[in-house]
Amino acid sequence: EVQLQASGGGLVQAGGSLRLSCVASGLSLDESTIGWFRQAPGMEREGVSCISSSDSVTGYADSVKGRFSISRDNAQMTVYLEMNSLKPEDTATYYCAADHRLVLTPGKCLEVPYDFWGQGTLVTVSS
Repeated sequence: EVQLQASGGGLVQAGGSLRLSCVASGLSLDESTIGWFRQAPGMEREGVSCISSSDSVTGYADSVKGRFSISRDNAQMTVYLEMNSLKPEDTATYYCAADHRLVLTPGKCLEVPYDFWGQGTLVTVSS
């Protein structure tokens, strides 16, 4: 059974940083595509970042490029989302998702129809 556990959310001032963690079990992290998504109240869910067939195959939403960075530690079965220069509009519940399908093209991993989802972690950025 695939399980994903997201953590690391909290309250931070604008301009601050947070690091989210997604601990995975039931799959091989280096043989999976992992994505971070977010959903703000009253808004549709949007893809934020992803990592796939290698550490160089990553993707980012335009709204977070240059501010967020995704990485993974296969030994710890954990994918991280480092979020810097946070803005109030980054406020949302963040979810990690996984899929066994791999992509080879950077930027395309957000388009994967993810099969597995974890619970969310709330990020609140105050102005």
